[in-house]
Amino acid sequence: LLFPVCNLCGKCRPRDTDLLQPSLNFLYWSLHQTTPCSQQRAVAVLLSNVSLLELLQKVLECTWLWSPPSRPACLSSEDALLCSGWLLVASLLLYQHRYNTEVHQTLSVDLTEVLNAVIFRNKKPILLLVSIMQFLRAVLRQNFSSSLLVIVGQTTAPGATEPQPSSLQDTALHPLAMQQVFSLVVSLQNLLVHKDFLLSQAVVACLETLVEYLYVKNQDVALHVASQPWHRFLLFTLLSGGQKSFLQPEVLRLMTLFVRYQSSNIISQKEISQIIQEAAEANIAELPEATSCALHLFLSQV
Repeated sequence: LLFPVCNLCGKCRPRDTDLLQPSLNFLYWSLHQTTPCSQQRAVAVLLSNVSLLELLQKVLECTWLWSPPSRPACLSSEDALLCSGWLLVASLLLYQHRYNTEVHQTLSVDLTEVLNAVIFRNKKPILLLVSIMQFLRAVLRQNFSSSLLVIVGQTTAPGATEPQPSSLQDTALHPLAMQQVFSLVVSLQNLLVHKDFLLSQAVVACLETLVEYLYVKNQDVALHVASQPWHRFLLFTLLSGGQKSFLQPEVLRLMTLFVRYQSSNIISQKEISQIIQEAAEANIAELPEATSCALHLFLSQV
């Protein structure tokens, strides 16, 4: 089925949402819900279809075009298609790297647009934000060096027409700039305060991947980002709602991040002890899977 569905997608335009939406979802499902052997073949089929990749390129570009000021908060058919497109491209990046699959057509993405989508949000629906963050995680994990992807867009100061001289830190973090990193971190923190489960999981995962990327590039910058005092205020905010337990998956994963990078000004021995005490008193078998996995990672890191 992959061959006819890929060919069908290649004959469509981005506006053909009724046809493209289930088609891209089927391709995404085919990559994730199959055996490793079949998965490698599926990746090869998708990446060998130039018309499909050209269609995906157009879909991604529509993200910046379909953004009217009156955009509704709910998910329109156009936004749903964009979600499918970003998720499918993120998966293709992941599996192309895993299997070293031959690439017949590259995709180009403006990094500044991707970052701005998360930093400024512009009333984008939560699911679209989550999809874009999945893509951002994929490129960060591959150090922006995927053979499937071409990163475009230069780092410039607001209002400038020419690239500004890079600092040593900007050079080390290329293609990211320090200002973009801090803006992204602040925006991720703000998104966490919404306390939407799906959004929280995506935000924490993106923050984890970002700090890992920074640590490889420049350890001082990574440790500086991980130890920002605002993180502690964020933790208090997350714990201030109706559920004050530390045993929330996003809280546990944040705590794990701070323990990993030794941010003692954010998480103290007292908080670590409180989490272990709560875990000891909880019925582990009744914890949700996300909480159980996050608790396992936290205890392993400790």
